[in-house]
Amino acid sequence: MSAANCETVLITGASSGIGLELAKCFAPDKCRLVLIARNTEALETLASELHQAHGIEVRVLTADLALPETPKRIFEELRMAKISVDILVNNAGFGAQGAFARLSLQRQLEMIQVNIAALTELTGLFLPGMIERQRGGILNVGSVAGFLPGPNMGVYYATKAFVQSFTEALAEELSDSGLIVSVLCPGPTETNFNNIARGQKIRRLKTSKMSAQEVARLGHCAFRNRKVVKVTGLTNQLLLLFTRVSPRSLIRKMVKSYNTID
Repeated sequence: MSAANCETVLITGASSGIGLELAKCFAPDKCRLVLIARNTEALETLASELHQAHGIEVRVLTADLALPETPKRIFEELRMAKISVDILVNNAGFGAQGAFARLSLQRQLEMIQVNIAALTELTGLFLPGMIERQRGGILNVGSVAGFLPGPNMGVYYATKAFVQSFTEALAEELSDSGLIVSVLCPGPTETNFNNIARGQKIRRLKTSKMSAQEVARLGHCAFRNRKVVKVTGLTNQLLLLFTRVSPRSLIRKMVKSYNTID
């Protein structure tokens, strides 16, 4: 791909986990990368690694998406640098585990800001340019949680339900535009997500986890193949099939038990 035709891919939450692995997936496509997270050191280390391995341009932006002004600041900074984003990867997100009334309300409002508001605003800011240029698309990182009610992680599950519904609606709206709109829906994954969500507490029920590398590979492949919804792993796919034929009351109880921590 020539420099003129090089795609620019913006990835939020790129300093670790699925976001970091998605950056590693897009790098061999010879994309120009814009990596965003709060951890500057981790971003710069990744940027150096990807530049050396693939000879691509990698730009690092330190930003906290829990701050309402951040999406507009990112957009304006790239606009001033004359950088047009072709592919937006909304990966940044976090959860908090525990009963809603016992968790910090401020923390849960920040979760809505990161998982929903920032994702929506970044999409709204960058999508018109993609439509005008008739290239690129949106890859949102959702979760199998988006298909389920989530007792003991109620706000997190609800934010992922928004991501799921919003992405599918957007994909249909843009079905004749040539753009790609896709949502990646992983289940339990080996990342730092659970440590942030639970702190030092331990979930009573143990489950197998996919690696972040494999989840990212599947998500990247699904996006390139224009797949709107990608649920990773046979276990997660079977789980969702089970939920479709089971009473909601049973699903609520099962998820509540799963999300109980000691």
